[in-house]
Amino acid sequence: MTDIYRLALETAAGDGEVLGSIHDSVEKTSGMFSEAAGYLKKGLPLLIIAIVILVVGIIVSKLIAKIVGKAVSKSNVNGAAKSFLVSLIKIILYIAVVIMALSVLNVPMSSIITILGAAGLAISLALQSCLSNLSGGFIILFTKPFTTGDIIEIDASVGTVKDIGIFYTKIDTFDGRTVLVPNGKVTDAKIVNYTETPQRRVDLRFDISYGSDFEKAQSVIMAVINEEKQILSAPAPIVRMSSHNNSSVSVDVLVWVKNEDFLTVKYDMTENVKSAFEQNGIEIPFDQLDIHVKDRK
Repeated sequence: MTDIYRLALETAAGDGEVLGSIHDSVEKTSGMFSEAAGYLKKGLPLLIIAIVILVVGIIVSKLIAKIVGKAVSKSNVNGAAKSFLVSLIKIILYIAVVIMALSVLNVPMSSIITILGAAGLAISLALQSCLSNLSGGFIILFTKPFTTGDIIEIDASVGTVKDIGIFYTKIDTFDGRTVLVPNGKVTDAKIVNYTETPQRRVDLRFDISYGSDFEKAQSVIMAVINEEKQILSAPAPIVRMSSHNNSSVSVDVLVWVKNEDFLTVKYDMTENVKSAFEQNGIEIPFDQLDIHVKDRK
């Protein structure tokens, strides 16, 4: 009986220690929840205010960007500059709204500036190409090598400029594709602007055989030019012999047209000159090889 009594006492003592440990854990957990609830109760109004500032600020930023866009549209600023400026202003306003929301939460401005500086450095190292495109957008905006609606050739793509964004220039090609060219690449590339001047020259070349009358071919081409109403009289058209080939003589035809008539005149001249050559017996040669066989007998 003595051993049983001793075992019962030891078991009771062990259970007491376990219960005490559980009680301490419960008290600590309860204290943590109480402390968190106190912080939440104290900071909840500030958090709500910060969220309100964030939501209202984003709405106001969009409204301001829209107003600026309308104001820029009424000014002499071209469409490309308008798109770029509106996008840039919107980003700046968003950053300002985030800073205001953080300041309401009692985040020190020095900490915000430090975080922004560190983030800016990290972003600049990680996104060097994006920063290059951003600076390229500024260069395009101020140097104005082209604007929206211009027909340009860049990076092996020819088409109409639809939009100049913060990072990319959008071009709609004549075969129905949309090409996005990075602004950094635009500033480093060779740009051909086909609409910078109101007039453009159409360069054509026609080959006639050596047996054909060159002067007659020249007059036939001039007659076709005179019938083409879209060809300008000044500068005067040029029809001259340009080279002697193996089986043909090349005739260069240079005529000036308005920019919008370029393709029409090019195709019309190519088709009409061929028809005129056939009607007047002027031969358009094709590559051929004459073989002379010597009799050794």
